[in-house]
Amino acid sequence: MSHTAVITNAGISMPRLIYGTAWKKEATTQLVIRAVLNGFQGIDTACQPKHYREDLVGQALVELQQKHNISRRDLFIQTKFTSINGQDQSKPLPYDPRMPLNEQVRQSFATSLQNLQLDYIDSLVVHGPERTHELTMKVYRECEKLVDEGRVKQLGISNLYDLNDLRRLYDDARHKPSVIQNRFYAETNYDHEIRQYCREKNIFYQSFWTLTANPHILQHSIVKKLAQEHHATPAQIFFRFLIDIGLTPLTGTTDEKHMKEDLEVLHWPSLDHESVAKLKKFIHDEII
Repeated sequence: MSHTAVITNAGISMPRLIYGTAWKKEATTQLVIRAVLNGFQGIDTACQPKHYREDLVGQALVELQQKHNISRRDLFIQTKFTSINGQDQSKPLPYDPRMPLNEQVRQSFATSLQNLQLDYIDSLVVHGPERTHELTMKVYRECEKLVDEGRVKQLGISNLYDLNDLRRLYDDARHKPSVIQNRFYAETNYDHEIRQYCREKNIFYQSFWTLTANPHILQHSIVKKLAQEHHATPAQIFFRFLIDIGLTPLTGTTDEKHMKEDLEVLHWPSLDHESVAKLKKFIHDEII
């Protein structure tokens, strides 16, 4: 396994730390450029104007190629299909909501390619399950066709917190999900069972809200002590720990110093066995 990337079950290289672009608004272009120039190779966005400026991610990609000679092939771009209940209907929508679900997926994907100024997407994630498993599969089946057409390299699901729902999706999928992206917090017991299933099925678990939802972990004496020993920040210790236990964290920092610090942990050796054991223990084995 590379220091900086993993190979997913779809056979593609995915960075072990991904830059998230939610809530960046007009600053999106400059932040994505800064993130990539500092070393991020994975960018996460969504075709959801409510929380993301996917078009400004596209502007950043053009600028990176033209001004900084950073090739599309060197980047991992992940976007999402967001169904109507996750959209702000007062804003222009990326598809016609009166169309059947499969056509909405098609239109959303076409909008994403246009926004990002790309001809393929590395990772297409369903932003959340639909009201029923059948409807979720209708969306997923259309995404699978995009894989068949060579326009998407891998698929995933986000905001899915029920293990049975994940099992059903996995069992029914032709192209198995490569990733699940969930909010990583105590309220869901840190998705303990879901992550165990992901390990069994070689699905990578992408965590978001990783730092924001866990100030108590960053403040814990064990984390602070490890940070001191490693001449590091508590956030760096937490990210390294999560990478060591197989997670792919998202970070959306707007601070260039933090971007550099977050990326540094990819080049550290793994935390020692005793430190990992202590960290697992204090989180009452929830995280493992």
